[in-house]
Amino acid sequence: MTTTNAPTTSITSVTIEVADVDAARRFYEAFGVDAYIRLRESAEDTSGFRGFTLALTVSGPATVDAFLDAAADAGAEVIKPAAKSLWGYGGTIQAPDGTIWKVATSAKKDTGPATRNIDEFVLLLGVDDVKAAKKFYVERGLVAGRSFGGRYAEFASDASSPVTLALYKRRGLAKLLGVPADGSGSHRIVIGCTAKGFVDPDGFVWEAVAS
Repeated sequence: MTTTNAPTTSITSVTIEVADVDAARRFYEAFGVDAYIRLRESAEDTSGFRGFTLALTVSGPATVDAFLDAAADAGAEVIKPAAKSLWGYGGTIQAPDGTIWKVATSAKKDTGPATRNIDEFVLLLGVDDVKAAKKFYVERGLVAGRSFGGRYAEFASDASSPVTLALYKRRGLAKLLGVPADGSGSHRIVIGCTAKGFVDPDGFVWEAVAS
């Protein structure tokens, strides 16, 4: 999503922290998303739901299936098999490193063959208080986009940012993904940005990273 009201702070990268970088790299290459993420070794304790998901928006159901099948073949656990819904078609998997991914489309029917193209890459954070988290980020230079009360908020991105940021209630996000909401320890994700680094109220780490 683009806007004429350009953010003063943009997301430049998403780094997933993993126990085995080489194994994670092989998985993400097979999945087809290696160009969208960075990997970093970490031995920090983590358990249960990590409080976020990475989501791919693609062109049609066949492309959803292609990504999910590639992930499953590479060792991902299928949390929610691809299915139709009121909003479109999609499914959810968990990578071998524990990261949860959602692949979806708003299209109900295919208009062409499956591709490996990604239309939008979204980082969806589960937070305790959507309104408070939105205010926190706006104060740090992000520009608010769509929002639905205290349930969901999205931020504008410009052409220089590969990532769209959105917020969801933590328990609601876990329910959406089909996993228990409980979790502890490291989120195992670091968000690179054009601003000075910080840690948000929900414990997500942001660090200064050039585009």
